[in-house]
Amino acid sequence: MPNSGLLLTPTINWREFACGWGAAFVNVTVTYPINKLIFRQMLHGVKVQHAFQQLKDEGILYLYRGILPPLCQKTLSLSIMFGVYEEVRKPLADQGFNPYAAKAIGALASGTTEASLMPFERIQTLLADAKYHDEYRNTVHAFKVLRNYGLGEYYRGLVPILFRNGPSNVGFFILRDEIQCRIPKYENEVFRTTTEFICGALIGVVLSSLFYPLNVLKVTMQSKVGGGYENPIKVLLQIYRDRGGKIRYIYHGVHANCTRAFLSWGVMNTAYEHLKALIY
Repeated sequence: MPNSGLLLTPTINWREFACGWGAAFVNVTVTYPINKLIFRQMLHGVKVQHAFQQLKDEGILYLYRGILPPLCQKTLSLSIMFGVYEEVRKPLADQGFNPYAAKAIGALASGTTEASLMPFERIQTLLADAKYHDEYRNTVHAFKVLRNYGLGEYYRGLVPILFRNGPSNVGFFILRDEIQCRIPKYENEVFRTTTEFICGALIGVVLSSLFYPLNVLKVTMQSKVGGGYENPIKVLLQIYRDRGGKIRYIYHGVHANCTRAFLSWGVMNTAYEHLKALIY
């Protein structure tokens, strides 16, 4: 009978799933306001001052509106990201696969699995968009209303998410391991926490900037409800034309996005490493 170790491990390592979940919970609660600011820039192609003024005019009551979907989605997503990655990578590595190939396959598997949580991203987009403030009262109401348009409506914008998740996970895990192999190992808690934060933060800035146009495309596709499903390439070309035919205008919000990514991925990586040390 062939060895089935390539497909699954004898037992699931729940610790990786738990560490990912906890890291995401800390991350989302800290960075949600910045994320919402960037969302407005992505959707409307405006500068940070204008997006900030929008949120300020709407008031504190609406600042955390829509946090439940990303909180649910991100906690489950990072749990899957770290858990599935390790469940796939380790058996491959144990079977003698090239370490980088095993990491890449594990990362692609985790990123693709994460896409199953896409409905939460879909609802977050609608709740964060000011034009839907009166149409959707909260997360549960938005899920119910969207159901009237069919199951496919929850997955509008799936293509850019698939192209973003897998490759960005590959970049994260490989870069993270390469950096950790080369930085000093500190016993001092402050120095160790700082290096963990900087490691995650720098990776986050690079990857989020690289995949930023895919997020702009996703937000644009998901800001619509009903009607036909659009071709992602055509939508991207339309964004390009609508923003004056200049590529740099597609990157409106990228500076704030880098700030968010620096903080978000830094917090996430630090929280993950501390939870891992605690749980293990």
